[in-house]
Amino acid sequence: MSRSSSDPLEPSAADFSTPEGAAVEESAPGATAVAFSGAWSHKPRRIEELDPADYAICAARDALIGRQSSQGYWLFELEADCTIPAEYILMMHFLGEIDAPLERKIATYLRARQGRHGGWPLYHGGDFDMSCSVKAYFALKLAGDSPEAAHMQRARAAILARGGAARSNVFTRITLALFGDVPWRGVPYIPVEIMLLPRWFPFHLQKVSYWSRTVMVPLLILCTRKPVASNPRRVHIRELFTTPPERERHYFRRPGGQADLLAKTFLLLDRLGRLTDPLIPAAVRERATRRAEAWMLERLNGEQGLGAIFPAMVNALEALAVLGYRSDDPRRVTAKRALEKLLVVNASSAYCQPCFSPVWDTALASLALQETGGPAALAASAKALDWLRSQQLLEQPGDWQARRPGLAGGGWPFQFANPHYPDLDDTAAVVWSMDQARDPGHYLPNVSRALDWLVGMQSADGGFASFDADNTCYYLNEIPFADHGALLDPPTADVTARVVTVLARVGRPGDQAALARAIAYLRAEQEADGSWFGRWGTNYIYGTWSVLTAFAHAGVGADDPAVQRAVAWLKERQNADGGWGESNDTYAQQSSVGGNSPSSPYQSAWALLALLAAGDGRSEAVRRGIEYLWRTQQADGLWSDPSFTAPGFPRVFYLRYHGYSAYFPLWALAAYRNLARLGTSH
Repeated sequence: MSRSSSDPLEPSAADFSTPEGAAVEESAPGATAVAFSGAWSHKPRRIEELDPADYAICAARDALIGRQSSQGYWLFELEADCTIPAEYILMMHFLGEIDAPLERKIATYLRARQGRHGGWPLYHGGDFDMSCSVKAYFALKLAGDSPEAAHMQRARAAILARGGAARSNVFTRITLALFGDVPWRGVPYIPVEIMLLPRWFPFHLQKVSYWSRTVMVPLLILCTRKPVASNPRRVHIRELFTTPPERERHYFRRPGGQADLLAKTFLLLDRLGRLTDPLIPAAVRERATRRAEAWMLERLNGEQGLGAIFPAMVNALEALAVLGYRSDDPRRVTAKRALEKLLVVNASSAYCQPCFSPVWDTALASLALQETGGPAALAASAKALDWLRSQQLLEQPGDWQARRPGLAGGGWPFQFANPHYPDLDDTAAVVWSMDQARDPGHYLPNVSRALDWLVGMQSADGGFASFDADNTCYYLNEIPFADHGALLDPPTADVTARVVTVLARVGRPGDQAALARAIAYLRAEQEADGSWFGRWGTNYIYGTWSVLTAFAHAGVGADDPAVQRAVAWLKERQNADGGWGESNDTYAQQSSVGGNSPSSPYQSAWALLALLAAGDGRSEAVRRGIEYLWRTQQADGLWSDPSFTAPGFPRVFYLRYHGYSAYFPLWALAAYRNLARLGTSH
């Protein structure tokens, strides 16, 4: 088993037994890692001499440190469903700029992930998804796969059996319209004149989420100009429709076939807009187009791309082409390079990531190493924090200022760069680690600015969202464009919990009112069964870990009824093998009720960290969970699991953070060891 590259026997807290008088010293303030006063009390032991807990921690620690970049950050792969790589092929054919070797590798990736049901799921082991299946089939056909090939026949049969491509979501139908496979009446009416609407109007860009804004603005240009894809191979997919697409009359059929009065009203307005579209003066359309173009260019974000997320970046590149930007124009070249950087290319296959996650990965890895303690772990954490310090967004203009115009910046983005869109969840995680550093005073200016920003971003209900405050115009989820149900960025329990954690840890007197309101929000959000919904991680286990951790830092004790109910729920969810697991199916079910899923290392770690935070460290459930992590650790010191760890948008888009099986199990093992050595359960 490999050790730290600097010294194969470098002493760390994990390499020593705890004598009487052990003190919390070598670990960071607020962490529970055990070290010793003065000189080391025991000689270092070789790794093969360690007990199972120390052996697992040492191996995981060294493997994680070995993944750290020379600049100090961590960056693990972030994988989405097959929609993203399929869209990459579609983008190449839209522009007529086809990289044939890359296309072949992406096609290999897509074929390998076809489900037993014949189509493609939104996450590993998931059910058939119409939109993902239509795009994957189209991409493979564009790449040269014959419709008569066995895998294509199976896919086509599965799609037709479920109503055909007309049942795809809005974004898929827009893609098909660009290729001429769906008439433009089959997509929502979203004219570029939306850019000219006043702030008081029922629909305005500032009333939707950051991801909706960045995706929508270039899409307004595309849907107004209605370009035809280059499509050099002249490939179409009419065979995926049960009714010829030009004769289809039910593109806006809602799930279950029912629509409430508000949805029907929006559909009526959609039709009215189409009828009046020819009456829009050319000068007005030109002015709206230039405003959309300027908005997009301001936020192109260099080689990190518009919004630093794949769907917005693809739309931006295509919009630039439609607006007449030459292929060698520096802005178009940079926009394309931003997409290319997201590719993960292997010897025989390739896929495209939806975005990068360095700030999130780095903050969480740093927290895990701080819990681990010891010179090597804490040095790696300090190096990470110094990198994070350089990434803080202080004076940059951001879209969040529309709601909070007088609030100074202080947040961090999720990606390498995304100055218009700092992320509250990432910011709270970074502050947590900085406050827990061996020298927290070193980061005090960063922490103070970040906390000021976080408190200023609290929503009216006491909760915190990811990128905006009070982004809660829920009626907008009924417009035809919003069939994905993720147009908004309202407060969530998991993000609020992370903010509660740092507000409670730092304990500034001026933040106490905001902290009390946030805790009240979390109490109100608890489910009837005792769990909390996990918006940004799968799912109720993630949400419950987030909140129980926050409660522990805020002084909500183990005897609190909310904590007791959550602990009971977690214990009921434990599998026979000692671990915990939860499927993304719970997002469709909208309930935590149901059979447990196979255990995963990251969800088991969340459950363990939650129980430890709730004062249940000596329970049989915790012991069995720790043994599960010992048993499932790989020879390289890490863990792996094919399941998707988080939703991008519940029921629509899911993600697999490859790093979750690296740092969360280490964090849980270290926390358990530290509490055990301190002789406490909390």
